[in-house]
Amino acid sequence: MDRLKTILASCFGALVLLSCGQNTPQMPSGSLTLNSPDSRLALKFAVIGGVPEYALERDGAPVVLPSRLGFDLIGEEDLSGGFTLVDTAFDTEDETWEPVWGEESEIRNHYNELLVTLSQKGGAVMRIRFRLYDDGLGFRYEFPQENALTYFQIREELTEFAMTGDHTAWWISGDYDTQEYNYTESRLSEIRGISEKMRLGNASQESFSPTGVQTALQMKTADGLYVNLHEAAVVNFPTANLDLDDRTFVFRVWLTPDAEGVKGRLQAPCHSPWRTVQVCGSATEVLSSRLILNLNDPCVLEDTEWIHPVKYMGVWWEMITGASQWSYTDELPSVRLGETDYRSVTPHGKHGANNANVRSYIDFAAENGFDALLIEGWNEGWEDWYGHQKDDVFDFVTPYPDFDLPGLNAYAHSKGIRLVMHHETSSSTVNYERWMEQAYTLMNEYGYDAVKSGYVGNIIPYGEHHYSQPLINHYLFAIRQAARHHIMVNAHEAVRPTGLCRTWPNLIGNESAMGTEYRAGINPGHTTILPFTRLQGGPMDYTPGIFEPDMSVTAPGQTGKMRHTIGNQLGLYVTFYSPLQMAADLPSNYSRFMDAFQFIKDVAVDWDRSLYLEAEPGAYIVTARHPKLSTLNKAAEGVATLRDGKKDMLSGAARFVYGLPETATARDLEGAFPHDVWYVGGITDEQARDVSVRLDFLLPGVRYETVIYADAPEADFETNPQAYTITRRDVTSETVLDLHMARSGGFAISLRSL
Repeated sequence: MDRLKTILASCFGALVLLSCGQNTPQMPSGSLTLNSPDSRLALKFAVIGGVPEYALERDGAPVVLPSRLGFDLIGEEDLSGGFTLVDTAFDTEDETWEPVWGEESEIRNHYNELLVTLSQKGGAVMRIRFRLYDDGLGFRYEFPQENALTYFQIREELTEFAMTGDHTAWWISGDYDTQEYNYTESRLSEIRGISEKMRLGNASQESFSPTGVQTALQMKTADGLYVNLHEAAVVNFPTANLDLDDRTFVFRVWLTPDAEGVKGRLQAPCHSPWRTVQVCGSATEVLSSRLILNLNDPCVLEDTEWIHPVKYMGVWWEMITGASQWSYTDELPSVRLGETDYRSVTPHGKHGANNANVRSYIDFAAENGFDALLIEGWNEGWEDWYGHQKDDVFDFVTPYPDFDLPGLNAYAHSKGIRLVMHHETSSSTVNYERWMEQAYTLMNEYGYDAVKSGYVGNIIPYGEHHYSQPLINHYLFAIRQAARHHIMVNAHEAVRPTGLCRTWPNLIGNESAMGTEYRAGINPGHTTILPFTRLQGGPMDYTPGIFEPDMSVTAPGQTGKMRHTIGNQLGLYVTFYSPLQMAADLPSNYSRFMDAFQFIKDVAVDWDRSLYLEAEPGAYIVTARHPKLSTLNKAAEGVATLRDGKKDMLSGAARFVYGLPETATARDLEGAFPHDVWYVGGITDEQARDVSVRLDFLLPGVRYETVIYADAPEADFETNPQAYTITRRDVTSETVLDLHMARSGGFAISLRSL
């Protein structure tokens, strides 16, 4: 900190924590106050010596101590001080909106608002808009058109979050290019000592501070309060990290610089993303918070009928494990698009995206009621795609000789399966933008309605970062262009989501965190943290469902064992929300456990209602969800739109909800009676746990047939990961299920009214 007053206040705050919390730094008595709708949270704002500051309280106790606001600019008068408060405006909003897809069918957006207008003698005007909800605070900077600032550049953002103590935190190291790290649980004061060894190797990464962390940062105070720092609606602005002063426990926003070191190039009128402080009294309240979504703009698409949730499989895991390869030949150390003749070379025989293999996947996916199939490695260029920062790496339209694009597409549609396109950019965003229109047009021609994009490696333009302002603009450009073509987007290695899926619901998935592809590198308990952190901004394509954790079985010659049970993998389909949900393992591995695979077939991926029954970050989560019937109907009806297709496919989830047999078709939905259906899932960390699940959310007086998929008594992620039990019994709303979760285990339950 560069202001003596702030240093003294923060140091004093740290000292008083050691003396029973007395004399905590206070905002001035004349501060503006904004209360949350339930009056439990209170925002305080004041301009102190020309510097804007805020603080946040809950039930009269501090959550965020007095913290400064503002910016340092490049070549302009700084927005760090010299301000006068010239106007204030209070407002309130209470509305309910319906997401196109989500964890519930309706979301309440209820907040009180304070807008302050600040000015400097030179004519610079900066507004700060605060929105206070029952579960937290959002604020952003706004720069109106009438302003001495028109075009300006950010050197540093000065926003602070002064914590009240040495909280427990669940965090990953700050980075400009990746979030693919295991989460660490520690005190804030311990971050400096362990940050570097928490950083796994990655194709592209750059740290900035030994005390830097990424958002969403989940913390828990000594008083049991859950505090989460994040951001919402990041548009035309770099992604924010947080840098901690571990003497005072004050975080400062740390923006990702562009290739020239600039941390934002702005033109008035404009505004920053929302800075957020989520405050909850329990872990389950954190999971039910929709603060980030509510701070985003409403949907901008007039027509959303083409957007639909997807349960899919893929020719992917066999490549990740080394059983097959993305490339076609070993004879080409260098490839030139449009010049290299693949028909003149000898295939290496390990290319996974070949006609016979893809057809077998299509058959399995169709037989088991899936919606779609992803195929990676279908297009030319994989021989030299990685590690060279090659500009024209892929053209996204030319298939390998053994991938019959029109033939496989027609075969998939005849089976009621859509293919999911794969666009790996190798982080050459300039090349992707050159080809994007042709690539999306090709998808339209063949009836592909979803694309998985990838950004592995260092970014081109050279020197840019995955999270810098130009890349933020690129990702949104891709989503906008895809929407024009009625294409849904699932971006991997892109920026973490910040709720933009509300505004652009064709953004149905992201990776942007350590997912299943890291195999044995994933720590037990990792998935019990992600819903509190990464998933706060939007769903993750985590790719669950790995039934064979031993890599040597899936890919002979490979080593490593994943650290989970089958029960854990089933539980993820409920505890991890995503409208794009994958059954990631090989058909041959599922064929050995078809009774357990039944739950993956049955479970829905879009929800009318979600309940978070028990949770603690880094320990365990138990979630119950009720499916959205309209989505199931829409998915079945959508088969009619398949090019050259047959209207006969019915998803496994629809079969279960409507109580139809495996042989049922979409036509059988007419006149079918939907049952009341719930799904419950639980996961735990490396500690075995017993939980009691109360079913009081079921309809009273109604009996339900229940299938319980649970860890067997002898199950253990290290010694017996594939031991599970399947139990069937009838229950009511008065039933309490006592369930055991093995180490890194879990359970899944399907309930259907009789």
